[in-house]
Amino acid sequence: MGAERIAALPMYDFPQVRDAHDAFWTALAGRLTAAGLRDVPRELSRDLGHFDVWRHPELLFAQGCEYPLAKSFADRVRLVATPRYSAPGCEGGNYRSAIIVRREETGSLTDFRGRRCVVNEMDSNSGMNLLRAAVAPLAGGARYFASVAVSGSHRRSAEMVACGEADVAAVDCVSFAHLGLLCPGVVANLRVLSWTPASPCLPFITARSADDPTVQVLRSALAGVFEDATLAPVRERLFLSGVDLQPVEGFGEVLRLERGAVELRYPTIC
Repeated sequence: MGAERIAALPMYDFPQVRDAHDAFWTALAGRLTAAGLRDVPRELSRDLGHFDVWRHPELLFAQGCEYPLAKSFADRVRLVATPRYSAPGCEGGNYRSAIIVRREETGSLTDFRGRRCVVNEMDSNSGMNLLRAAVAPLAGGARYFASVAVSGSHRRSAEMVACGEADVAAVDCVSFAHLGLLCPGVVANLRVLSWTPASPCLPFITARSADDPTVQVLRSALAGVFEDATLAPVRERLFLSGVDLQPVEGFGEVLRLERGAVELRYPTIC
């Protein structure tokens, strides 16, 4: 017997909103089952890291980060849809990262040359790639930060800046909106210095092996979830405002931002 299908929503699954993600998946799974899809997981998987989710051969539904998907998982996943968010910094199907510093800091990004940076992951779009794109025009092909630490999460990056362990970080705007509600004490010690360039919001994905009928069923079910008025409170808690069911294939924008940094002789955030 092969592996069981899995579903996961790891990217914004803060403990305080897991019940909202569970409600979102329950509604989606019910529609998938009603449409005749077999072996739909009843619950979200939370025992796998996001890389393991994205490479899982029986992935039915998940959310991914475009930059690592483009660099390492393009042959493992298919894009299903692009969510839209209502968080400050989002516009249409795009989002940005907030470049955050401690509240008492003044100046602009140019004043943070030689300061301590922290990123959530070195292959994160929001924490690294978008920040690199913002810094590259200022760096002049040289090292920009005194150090670059890796925190492991946007929440930890925010905490490190707030308490003085680091000076600057990029936190994707949806995560930052969640943190403003979930960790108000931390966010009270921060300010948004500026915003990064934009790129498409984190896409909903399925396994590369999924056939066209399965993808269509996923899209139809998603449309139903986003149209269901009874789910409005769930969507509001997750900052979900809509969904694009015809996403642009190829991860082109995040790779364009990478190429731009390389052309400016700043290939690695440093």
